[in-house]
Amino acid sequence: MTDDQHRFTGMYDECRQRVWAYVVSRSGRQVADEVVSETFAIAWRRLEDVPDPALPWLLGVARNVLRDTIRAEARREALAQELRAWTEGDVADQVTERIGVLQALAALGDDDREILVLVAWQGLSPKEAARVVGCSTAAFRVRLHRARKRLKQAMEPAGPSRPRVRNNLSEEWS
Repeated sequence: MTDDQHRFTGMYDECRQRVWAYVVSRSGRQVADEVVSETFAIAWRRLEDVPDPALPWLLGVARNVLRDTIRAEARREALAQELRAWTEGDVADQVTERIGVLQALAALGDDDREILVLVAWQGLSPKEAARVVGCSTAAFRVRLHRARKRLKQAMEPAGPSRPRVRNNLSEEWS
């Protein structure tokens, strides 16, 4: 056994239980084994930086590892919540709805499609969209009303091959 191995083994035997107790007191038993293992892995990699006595240094490392573990878990949970929010409901229904809307939009004329896209997907107000298409706000509102009506008609089922899409979809684009 080398001097480094001997020093590390002695430090591990002397401090492991106290480091583990410290971590358990802050996070519980589930996390403690992982944090203690990582703490001593860091101690092995940085053995020449470990002072004597080693316990305060090891507790500081354990505190940092625990902090990083908690942050990583919070990021994972936030991502999981975000993914759940994206996939609420039946994904197949969402895909079917999207396909139905895209098919209905494709069935419309270019002018109707442009008006609906400016308001629904680009988020423009009727006043802003009217400037884009070069008409008055009142004329744009009339065009928008007519385009929504034609979209609603295009979304009605045309037979067994076309699924029925929510009727209120065009109303969401107000």
